Amino acid sequence: MSEQAAYERVCASVLGAELDADECRVVAGVMGVRHLGDGEVLVSEGEEDTALYLLAEGKLGVISEIDGQNVQVYTMSEGECAGTRAFVDRSPRKATLKAVGNATVYVLQPAAFESLLDTHPRIVYRVMRALFRITHMNLMRMNLESQQLSNYITKSHGRY
Repeated sequence: MSEQAAYERVCASVLGAELDADECRVVAGVMGVRHLGDGEVLVSEGEEDTALYLLAEGKLGVISEIDGQNVQVYTMSEGECAGTRAFVDRSPRKATLKAVGNATVYVLQPAAFESLLDTHPRIVYRVMRALFRITHMNLMRMNLESQQLSNYITKSHGRY
């Protein structure tokens, strides 16, 4: 028997923000569970993996290749999701995800999620809204970081 994702972790995540406990149970019921050791790679940049990942426990480093070097550009915390773009548009991974210490990740495959369309369409709708919100928050964070870098370079709007 395979391990079941804990619905409480789904409820406490950005993915479960609009779901009640019963709806979180349904989503958790179609998720897989992966345990990673320190330094273990979950997915590599360029892979055709389309799963959505929910970090249930621990931390994940988001690593991108920049000028031939692997650079950790972000550290995910518990409750955050990765892979929203690949999950929705089935495109290759844009970054590598690697465990920073031990981590537990819930895995949502597109086919498992789509299996809920007939039986739980409202849950599918709410999860898709959450994915849009996650993507929007990531874009806002990147825009802020870009503006801060620009301010730093031009020595404006702050104390440098």
